[in-house]
Amino acid sequence: MTSKPAIYLDYNATAPIRPEAREAVLRAFELAGNPSSVHAFGRAARDVVETARKQVGELVGVVAGSVTFVSGGTEANALAIESAVASGVKRLVVSAIEHDAVVETAAASGVSVAVLPVDAHGVADLSKLSELLAGAGRTLVCLMLANNETGVIQPVAEASAIVRAADGLLHVDAVQAAGKIAIDFSDLGADTLALSAHKIGGPQGVGALVVGTRANVVRRQHGGGQERGRRAGTENVAGISGFGAAASAALRDLPQAADQGIWRDLLAQRVKEAGGVVLGEGAERLPQTLCLAAEGFASQVQVMNLDLAGVMVSAGSACSSGKVKASRVVEAMGRTDLAPFALRVSGGWASTEADWIVCGDAWLAAWKRIGARRREVA
Repeated sequence: MTSKPAIYLDYNATAPIRPEAREAVLRAFELAGNPSSVHAFGRAARDVVETARKQVGELVGVVAGSVTFVSGGTEANALAIESAVASGVKRLVVSAIEHDAVVETAAASGVSVAVLPVDAHGVADLSKLSELLAGAGRTLVCLMLANNETGVIQPVAEASAIVRAADGLLHVDAVQAAGKIAIDFSDLGADTLALSAHKIGGPQGVGALVVGTRANVVRRQHGGGQERGRRAGTENVAGISGFGAAASAALRDLPQAADQGIWRDLLAQRVKEAGGVVLGEGAERLPQTLCLAAEGFASQVQVMNLDLAGVMVSAGSACSSGKVKASRVVEAMGRTDLAPFALRVSGGWASTEADWIVCGDAWLAAWKRIGARRREVA
């Protein structure tokens, strides 16, 4: 008896590593040199790092020198926020749907933090942003490019115009958007931007902070002069090499990423016909992200039922040490009633139409069983 192949639709948590990234990592493991050494082996390692820096820069439309390698998206967000505070920012404005990496760093920053609300579709309320910036002094605004749970794309360029008019700074967490939609750093008007390798098919444990000309990065990790003095410590050569390869592959595959919107919408229609709700569907979203909910069908129960059917998805963000709790993002959208029932389905570079269909079959079968049990109890 053969078992069914597993269906992986949790790319927003971690994408499976791309073949190009795996090969780049393995090649880099063969290098013996420290990238700070001046001998031949060191120069070879340095060349790998700088090639990857150029590749990551190309993914978001910047020159290589704008890219600082760090340990991941969490550190990139922290470095941006802590640098802004160290450079004199006295206030932070953080959208209500930001990742915990931004929310928690802001809370620990030592300066006042205001929350920018979102509307019922999960889109930042820019009229409120203007109000929050009025007379506030030098402020850093944190607005992600696309939400990790709903996939809703935020009006970052429009927010940037408001922020710059108030002489503020804008940090953009682009961890989820990278590799799924085209990104141009200049067009966004961001001052800093966070990226993570493992969201685009690169290795875990490496990310980047992209820095514009208006921002000042203050070193928070001290030691040597690596990363142009912005972050001390010997670079993760293998991880960085894999990041660069994944960035190039993701840029190449952007047209294919858009195709998944059709598969997502077909599953969304099946969910709605069965009485479920699709969150954020009234806004522009990442093509491969679907956030759904069905009242009475708890998030953790959905995850477990789908897992038993060989389909792997998440209940909201997967960065909370395996905890399943009511979605803060859904609550911010005014749907507190649905927050305990939200589920995220997210595809990526190796996903197929069949994956989305099987996921829908499994979800509908589980929802039918839950409904039958509820009727029996009633």
